[in-house]
Amino acid sequence: MTDPFGFLRTPREAVPARPVEQRLSDWREVYAGQALLPLVSRQADRCMDCGIPFCHTGCPLGNLIPEWNAYAAHGDWHAAYERLHATNNFPEVTGRLCPAPCEDACVLTINADPVTIKNVEQAIADEGLRLGYMVPRPPEKRSGRTVAVIGSGPAGLAAAQQLTRAGHCVTVHERADRIGGLLRYGIPEFKMEKAHLDRRIEQMRAEGTMFATGTDVGGATGAGADELRSRCDALVVAIGAGERRELPVLGRSLQGIHQAMDYLTCANRVREGDYPVSPVTAEGRHVVVVGGGDTGSDCLGTALRQGAVSVLQLDINPEPGAGRTDDEPWPVYPRTYRISHAHEEARGREGRDPRLFACATLRFEGDAAGRVRALHLTAVEPVARSPLAGTEQVIPAGLVLLALGFSGPERAGGLCEQLGLDLDERGNFARDAGFAAVGGRAPGVFVAGDAGRGQSLVVWAIAEGRAAAAAVDRYLTGSTCLPAPVAAHDRPMTALGRMRYGL
Repeated sequence: MTDPFGFLRTPREAVPARPVEQRLSDWREVYAGQALLPLVSRQADRCMDCGIPFCHTGCPLGNLIPEWNAYAAHGDWHAAYERLHATNNFPEVTGRLCPAPCEDACVLTINADPVTIKNVEQAIADEGLRLGYMVPRPPEKRSGRTVAVIGSGPAGLAAAQQLTRAGHCVTVHERADRIGGLLRYGIPEFKMEKAHLDRRIEQMRAEGTMFATGTDVGGATGAGADELRSRCDALVVAIGAGERRELPVLGRSLQGIHQAMDYLTCANRVREGDYPVSPVTAEGRHVVVVGGGDTGSDCLGTALRQGAVSVLQLDINPEPGAGRTDDEPWPVYPRTYRISHAHEEARGREGRDPRLFACATLRFEGDAAGRVRALHLTAVEPVARSPLAGTEQVIPAGLVLLALGFSGPERAGGLCEQLGLDLDERGNFARDAGFAAVGGRAPGVFVAGDAGRGQSLVVWAIAEGRAAAAAVDRYLTGSTCLPAPVAAHDRPMTALGRMRYGL
């Protein structure tokens, strides 16, 4: 166990990121080269090993956090690595990308600073890799059943790995030229270097998972979805929530206004060696990001590294407070004022927070050549989000990036029609509590990840992939030993008591 008095003796100390100036001069991860040990072991020793670990509830994967904290505290990295992987296929991903709702659910958070769970998770994953613990785990025998997984994001990859290890013959179909989905082209290199993704893909290949790239199932460059279903014993749809929200205001058609994902994809393709220079670059431009979420933050960090003259992020929501409100008590994940690494970088370079809260775009203004040069914005009322008279201002904008989120899976292409999938009230693919598609023309079609849930966190995508794999295995064999950490309709905890288990 951990030190019973560790949380009293040792203050919280997060792993320090590299200096801002250093980070902005390259594309490496913000923690690259930083010494994690023994700092992480001391921090893991702060875990109270409490009787009811709410960190389990804060994490949809049900990660065994107190257990691997104890092993990390004593330097038993092999045992820590095994316990970490008992519930999570890709901890090196969640340790870098997840916003750590487990930390906000930590019992210490009631009246103190929580354990640095995310830092510990990443350290265990990285130390296990360094010590050679990441090895292929192929099945002992094959079932003879075939499964097609459409989409290679975290949900699709998690489902594929679980089903391959259960003995099924699994092929992952990806319409892009490389495997990884948003992990490949949506997440900037400075948040997660793609070598981590490549290593996992090689592990999966060695276990027997097959990959087919450049195959847009249901579209022009891939097999028909109904044909693919007829050739397989089961099919998992894990295409994510890629239907982008638009900003229908005057001037939207001006040059220099782009969807955030198009911009991030171009930047990532430069890192992959596809382009010498990004065709959509922030270099020498005033950059405005419309949207206050993580994707907008990723655009900020990318623009700074490309040499933007200035960066600004617009958030229609009011500025959150520093602490929890009465509506968001422990252990729910609260909306509080948070600083991402990109915000820290912008503040370090420009001396201020790059965000403007409680504001909305009215229209864009262009030059004689039809390129955007300014953005007109207004302050908005916090509840109705209606414009406030007399607050309009004009800000320079040579590049505008729309990071407004997503409204469900993409409607274009024939996948939905060919499989006969229904949509739910939120525009996602409808499914039952066991991840089986509703409205499908043939049984054996399952929906996992953001395609059924809507845009969410990477940790939810992995949890759904694991749970959907259990449902598929049960469908194919009549029973399953695979874990199912969530049901399809589970949601995060809220102050109203709607736990992720549907209570």
